[in-house]
Amino acid sequence: MGLLWAMQPDRPFWRLVKRDVQTPLQVELEVLDDREPHEPAGPEPEPQESAGPEGGRVLARAVHERHFMAAGVRRVPVREGRVRATLFLPPGPGPFPGIIDLFGVGGGLLEYRASLLAGKGFAVMALAYYNYDDLPKDMKLLHLEYFVEAMNYLLRHPQVKGPGIGLLGTSKGGQICLSMAAFLKGITAAVIINGSVANAGGTLCYKDETLPPLGFNRNRLKIAEDGIANTLDTLNSPLEGPDQKSFIPVERSDTTFLFLVGQDDQSWKSEFYANEASKRLEAHGKEKPQIISYPDTGHNIEPPYFPLSKVAMHQLWKCLVTFGGETRAHAIAQVDAWKQLQIFFRKHLCGTKDLSPAKL
Repeated sequence: MGLLWAMQPDRPFWRLVKRDVQTPLQVELEVLDDREPHEPAGPEPEPQESAGPEGGRVLARAVHERHFMAAGVRRVPVREGRVRATLFLPPGPGPFPGIIDLFGVGGGLLEYRASLLAGKGFAVMALAYYNYDDLPKDMKLLHLEYFVEAMNYLLRHPQVKGPGIGLLGTSKGGQICLSMAAFLKGITAAVIINGSVANAGGTLCYKDETLPPLGFNRNRLKIAEDGIANTLDTLNSPLEGPDQKSFIPVERSDTTFLFLVGQDDQSWKSEFYANEASKRLEAHGKEKPQIISYPDTGHNIEPPYFPLSKVAMHQLWKCLVTFGGETRAHAIAQVDAWKQLQIFFRKHLCGTKDLSPAKL
């Protein structure tokens, strides 16, 4: 699969994202003959119609298809009350363990992870929460009541197994998952991928409680000669001064947590946040969360074999930022993280402790 995870974008700083999961991702593979004319060529290959994009005669060509919806998986658009989402249901009558899937500050509605996970036997709701359809255009103010509506829709669905659900969140989505687990009931298990235990990026409200955004200092933004910024040190510590009010009260939660951490995350201090969440939970007599840390792994931990997105435009900072990660190590981490989150959800949502790797 190295031909896939090692791919580079045609345009600098682009990230590979599958928007339409109902069609396969097609990758055209070519073998080129770029030998010098004086080199021995061996048997003359069959004539080809064109030269490759890098020059040289095309010796062979094939199209590799990656499907995002397994046979029998159903895609159900959701527009219920304020909720804007897509629900993916596995084949069969169910009921299936339910999971809400949340991404980060890019906003919109991303379905590729939910569709893949539904093929593993989970009913997964890809949930938009801003910058999509008629939802708010920014994250300056988020109300947890919106996420309560989404939870209720999922739990009422006849093909979703209760009494609790799972949460899967990356970056800002992981932060929202921690907030949901802290303030809401009915969440059995949550996987946090490079999330923050402090509320960052906007104000969070639930009923009569408010978490202010974590403070930051733009002067701590480090900009390299190529213009790419590093945001790692920009946010304040949630352990000091007035910024302690931004700390998400995870100690209220009875949810079981798995933190997946990239140790080379250059977006924010994910490993520090995971450890602080663990300390707070243990100090209040709650179950110690599982933390899996991956060396040389950056911020965007995707499903297996997605190419590393190391630099991209950041929605909040409005500039190119580095997300960290070394290509090979990051690819290996993505394969393991995909396996670990499935094992975790099967154990805590289905009661299954043993799972054959072949089923992952």
